[in-house]
Amino acid sequence: MTTTTHGKRTNAKADKNRVPESLIAAVCDRLSRNERVRRTLPHKGRLHIDRQVPFLCVYRQPPEYDDAGTEQLVRGEASYLIGSGAAEFHDSLSRLVGTVVKTLSAEFGAFLIVEIWSSPDGGKANDPAVPSVLPTFTIQAPGTAKLDNTVESLRKRLQKMKILKHGVEVQVVRGGTICPPGMKPLIDSPHAREMNCWKIGLMVPPVFRKANTSVEFPLLMGQLRRSLSHALRHAYFEFACDRTTHSPDHFHTLGRKAVVKAVWDIDRQLAEVSNQFDYLVQLTPVNPTSAWKEFEAGQCRHPPEFHYRPLPIDPALLKRQLYKIPIERVEDPSLQRIFEEKQEELDLKLTMLRDRDTPRFKHLSMALFGGVNDAVLRVAKELLTTVPAKASSSKANLFSAKQFAACVQKEIDHYRDACPDFKAKVVISDDASGLIVSRGKLMVNSDLTLAEDRVAALLAHEVGTHLVTYYNGRLQPFQQLYSGLAGYEELQEGLAVLSEYLVGGLTNSRMRQLGARVVAVRQMVDGASFVENFHSIHEEYGLSKRAAYNVVMRVYRGGGLTKDCVYLRGLVAILKYVQKGGDLNPLLVGKMAVKHIPIIKELQYRGVLGKAPITPRFMQDPVAIARLAKLRGGTGSVVDLVSDLKTTGRVG
Repeated sequence: MTTTTHGKRTNAKADKNRVPESLIAAVCDRLSRNERVRRTLPHKGRLHIDRQVPFLCVYRQPPEYDDAGTEQLVRGEASYLIGSGAAEFHDSLSRLVGTVVKTLSAEFGAFLIVEIWSSPDGGKANDPAVPSVLPTFTIQAPGTAKLDNTVESLRKRLQKMKILKHGVEVQVVRGGTICPPGMKPLIDSPHAREMNCWKIGLMVPPVFRKANTSVEFPLLMGQLRRSLSHALRHAYFEFACDRTTHSPDHFHTLGRKAVVKAVWDIDRQLAEVSNQFDYLVQLTPVNPTSAWKEFEAGQCRHPPEFHYRPLPIDPALLKRQLYKIPIERVEDPSLQRIFEEKQEELDLKLTMLRDRDTPRFKHLSMALFGGVNDAVLRVAKELLTTVPAKASSSKANLFSAKQFAACVQKEIDHYRDACPDFKAKVVISDDASGLIVSRGKLMVNSDLTLAEDRVAALLAHEVGTHLVTYYNGRLQPFQQLYSGLAGYEELQEGLAVLSEYLVGGLTNSRMRQLGARVVAVRQMVDGASFVENFHSIHEEYGLSKRAAYNVVMRVYRGGGLTKDCVYLRGLVAILKYVQKGGDLNPLLVGKMAVKHIPIIKELQYRGVLGKAPITPRFMQDPVAIARLAKLRGGTGSVVDLVSDLKTTGRVG
């Protein structure tokens, strides 16, 4: 009886050290049908295979010590295995890997295993803060030259990495057994040759944790994961092109396509926080017209008093909700960084709302939007001094708020006919300042008047750019793309102003206005008062009193908002982007910053994001297309845009 009991205990213990044969069979079945595999393995292991791909990234936990953090380096891959390196676990783990290799090698004609482990603590360059010895990556490669292109691709990408601003060393060791020290290969050489399976080992310096401890450096780990994932993807791509029957279009297509539930949950939670307040509306005065009248009546000698809407939220409580979101659960390093940036931005915006109309606000605005550098200031002053002011339009050429709203509605109807999900609205409001796009609707101030030659430009700016990217974002799987990725304003406004040029509506007065906004922001940051700034913009740079007031009012709202410098800064950036051959289509997927363009393209290659479903009208107009083509390969400046439009007779 005792022996039987002891036997049952022994068998039970052995079962815990084995991957069940039923799981192995299920994995084989799903992979043969190109279905995703995501299974938990014994000893906190994990198998994730996004779809049929010709590679597997492996990490085995050393049984004799706590190798803190290293397993995180493989979790972002489209195909990875995390398992125990204990000897008693080896056989069943080997059978599992053999099944994966056999199934996928039959599909692709060859297969690659990349196994990752960390070099010993206290080894070469373990402390990334000490630059005396550079962190060293060691690639273990087979002795044959048949894998040279793959190994060289991995080496080159690793060599470009930076760790705390320092470079790295990369060594390649050829021949010998390719597996972590003290462990056996998951597939022996005869079986590997039989299945045309190739192996590469990568020993990573454990710079992501404090030496000889399990204390991790999470921010450094995040940076390392992103860089390493791209390096591995280049190696997979080279291997696929060289050794398999698969011909991927781009190395990013070998990244993850399937998105786990945690990603959608976190995206939704961030959107829930963002949707509880309208940042720009809360910072816009509700009395811009009456404040102007009082300012004018006082001979422009006393700063106006602005009033704002009551805050509908408690910033502290919303921050508590914001930081409960478990962004660290996102395995994909690119998506994780996007979410982290948005969390940080929402935190800063909530702090700004709390400190609205206080001296602290200006410094928070500088942290969010930045200020005006000397290069952009020079462009702004050049616009104000070289672009002549246009004579005022006669009243016969002015559009009222009602007339402009009717034009907006026609434009909305056009887009809705093309895409029924385009559910934008136009609203005439007494307390809107000029034109404001907020959550899919365009708010028009009831006192607005504008020149007829600005109508087409504003339709392209507000509807064709802001509303189109909002609804394009809504039609993508990530809600962040319509609420806006962190720092999206500069690219969004630059693209919107470029659209004004493409439709021939970038007038002299508009360019001078953009220049004046930049100068006003710089003067505000440098300590000028509202009144001093107003007189400078009016008297030194020649804007009318009401135009100068509107510029300065926008800059001093909330306590000093530097956002208005992003229009010209964004136009300079987007012009350079186009001149270098940059494609505008990825920019229309949603609201993003320049730094997100590579990530958006990556996610499109990976099939996580689709193309923009709604195309702005100005990108379908032959004249606009011709103007855009003319910019490509050019070297002109922002000032030249006005000169270019003069030749068409569409600017004044």
